Order: sequence, then structure tokens, then C-alpha cells
Amino acid sequence: MGWTITDDLDRFEAEAGGFLARYPVENSVPRTVCGTIRRRGPQVYGAEPPYFGWWRPDGGGAVAAAFLRTPPYPPLLTRGTPEAARALATELPPPLDGVRGGSEAVRAFTEVWRERTAATVTVEREMRSYRLGTLTPPLPAPPGRARVAEPGDRELLLRWHEEFGRDIGEPLPGRERMVDDALTYGGRTLWEVDGTPVTMAGSTAPADGAIRIVSVYTPRELRGRGYAGAVTTAVSQAALDAGAATVLLSADLANPVSNRLYRRLGFTAVRDQMTVAFT
Repeated sequence: MGWTITDDLDRFEAEAGGFLARYPVENSVPRTVCGTIRRRGPQVYGAEPPYFGWWRPDGGGAVAAAFLRTPPYPPLLTRGTPEAARALATELPPPLDGVRGGSEAVRAFTEVWRERTAATVTVEREMRSYRLGTLTPPLPAPPGRARVAEPGDRELLLRWHEEFGRDIGEPLPGRERMVDDALTYGGRTLWEVDGTPVTMAGSTAPADGAIRIVSVYTPRELRGRGYAGAVTTAVSQAALDAGAATVLLSADLANPVSNRLYRRLGFTAVRDQMTVAFT
């Protein structure tokens, strides 16, 4: 059967939604992206419309892999097989500026894409996904309290997202849309000390009972004081209190400090991901 590609979100979810929901941990990012597009429209990530695809093995059967692309971001590969990733690399037209997803799938896609296009491949980021087990708040707790961000915090959030993007080497195109969407459902939380925000953490809207913690950022001059752990704990507990069955987050493998922090808070590793660039 191979790959079917469409720009119709309804059709994609009708065909691949069951596959995505069957593996909520591995597929939490694409499920979140689909939910955001449905809430905010197809241009939420940029002016160019998104497109989607699903893969069935030869001979038919159930969907076993999927992907989506929300330009200007590179294609995002879901849980799937190396066979599906290699087949997709023969289907998508060049040029592509990169690909992202589970490490095994990205490597399989990249192998074929490099042979097909003679592209130079650069690994931009290697990430590790974590799932919350038993939440363990940091002790001693830093001073301050958590507060859900409000529309009046928009300029601060935009500035911190810009700084966060520079820190991780990713400019976060469309951050205005991202922040505005988060403010509609209480998706950004600030940690305040004496009424002054000192750090932030985001959460995605629930998808199949799972939420992801995103955009954990502390300004450089305020780091090392326990604020990131405190705000991550607050967002995690709020998600559990709201009924989330699964709380997830990802950390850059090049940042051992954040990986140690999340393990101390009760998160356990579930899979590795990577983003590669093609030039």
C-alpha cells in the first residue's frame, strides 16, 4: 500500500487517528500538533499550509506509521518502522531542510535522502523524551509560587520565548501564535518571587489523556536557584489534578543539567529523538 499524503486534516485523523491514539506516549507531539491546527486553523504555524501522511505495509493492513509537516518546520515522523521512513524519503519532493522524530526513523529516512539528493546532513539536536512516574518535588523548595500566565503577561512570554529559542538554537517561528494559543487554555505558568516572574514552563492541551511540558526557561542571570524544578513540578501537579493520565517532557541530551533535574523530579526516559538538517 505504501504512503498516502494529503492536506486534509479530517482525512488524516480518520485514517491515522487510531494509530496515533494507540501509542499516546510516542505519538504525543503529532497529536498535540493536530489539536493545535484544529483549534487555531491551518496557518497557526506559518503561512504555508500543513500536510500529512500515513503508511500501510505492502499487502494492506492497519496504519503502521505517519508523518506531518507544518512549514516552516521540517517533517515530523511518528512512531513507525525504518521501512516506512525509508519509503517516505523516496516519496517527498526536494528540497527539504531537514527531518525530525524518533532517532531510528530519522536515521533510516536520512540514509535514503542523502543517497537520493546528495544532501549534507547535520545533526542539529538530540533529545530524550521522559514520562512522569511518581512526582517528587524538589527539596528544599525555592521561594515563590506558581501562577498561570494571563494575557497581561504576553509581552514577557514573547520575550522569554525568543530568548529560549536562541538558547536552544531554534528561532521558534510563529512564537506569537504559539503564545496566543497557549493563553487560551492556561498553557503557560510563571514562577514568581515577591510578585516578580523568574521562570516559565508551558504545557500542551491534553491529547489522548497526555500533556507535554514545554518551553521551560529561566533567564540566565536567575539560573541555579531551583526555579526551573519548582515551575516544572507545579505544571506537572496541575496536569495530574486536571486528570492527565500521562505527563511527558523532552530534554536536550547536550544539557546534562536538565536531564538530571527531570530524573530527580520523577521522570523516566522513554525514547530518543533527533532533528537533522539537510543542506
